[in-house]
Amino acid sequence: MTEQSRTDSTDGNKRHYSHTLDLSKGKVEMVHGSGGKAMAQLIDELFLNAFSNPWLDEMNDQACFQLPAGRVVMATDSHVISPLFFPGGDIGCLSVHGTVNDVAMSGAVPKYLSAGFILEEGYPLADLQTIVTSMAAAAEEAGVYIVTGDTKVVERGKGDGCFITTTGIGVVPEGVSMGADRVTAGDKIIVSGSLGDHGVAIMSLRENLTFETTIESDTQSLNDLVAAMVEVVPDIHCLRDPTRGGLSATLNEIAQQSKVGMQVYETEIPVKPQVKAACEFLGLDPLFVANEGKLVAFCPADKAEQLLAVMRAHPKGMDAAIIGDVIEDDLQFVQMQTAFGGNRMVDWINGEQLPRIC
Repeated sequence: MTEQSRTDSTDGNKRHYSHTLDLSKGKVEMVHGSGGKAMAQLIDELFLNAFSNPWLDEMNDQACFQLPAGRVVMATDSHVISPLFFPGGDIGCLSVHGTVNDVAMSGAVPKYLSAGFILEEGYPLADLQTIVTSMAAAAEEAGVYIVTGDTKVVERGKGDGCFITTTGIGVVPEGVSMGADRVTAGDKIIVSGSLGDHGVAIMSLRENLTFETTIESDTQSLNDLVAAMVEVVPDIHCLRDPTRGGLSATLNEIAQQSKVGMQVYETEIPVKPQVKAACEFLGLDPLFVANEGKLVAFCPADKAEQLLAVMRAHPKGMDAAIIGDVIEDDLQFVQMQTAFGGNRMVDWINGEQLPRIC
């Protein structure tokens, strides 16, 4: 966003244009990615209006900031979800939540984001403004700043309205160390709430399905929940957000990284009744469905109840549950005891159950 023309008459850092953008009826045009006056106006009147902060307002091609002492964490995530607007959110807030959560899963405190936009020629400026406003609100709620970025425009038919890539930077507090390599036999497995909400909300919209209760995405930033957890139980071994591939992918990935097995219990895994019913109708398994506002925690067994209490006391963890145990298993299998008392393998999904989910 900071690749801008400075040929306009200025009043300090403020540029003046002969007319304002028509944000209600206007469309993205190729000139909005040209690096000239039209691009500068799009940035000033849309992006800077929403994201204004001391670092971005310097109008440089980069952001210079001071980080507190500690280990620095960086994560990047591209967002290509379809449709761009869905029950409970849109690509804008999702692009903030996704990267904030990736940073937070290390135990870090997220501080700054960059944002890169790929816009398709002809995309309505009103929709773009809604997306940008949603991003700004999500960043404010998460306590992070969008400090630099970029905008490109592709020809009509060569994009899909709007793609967003965000990169986040955060700092791990002293005494906190998390990672899959720390997960060990005897650990308890905790999820922060009901699974499958995001994926089912997207698929229901794509298939034009209606249910008695609207199923909304769970997209949200989890850094405040993580901060509360770390404050009370700093010895959490690992945190992950079960996004693409759902809980199944997360458990299998960590089992392989830590060379352990997992035993989970179907009756303990929280899934909303309407989500379970929708999954049965759509032929989906909630364990494989993406989430955008939940986390999985692995912690020592003697700290599990304490951690669970902290999570349930937080608005974003009220439905948290202990769902299983980490066990010794040279084969690194993830198994689930079913509601009927049997045992079945929970394997990696072959391919992607729901494409363009985030």
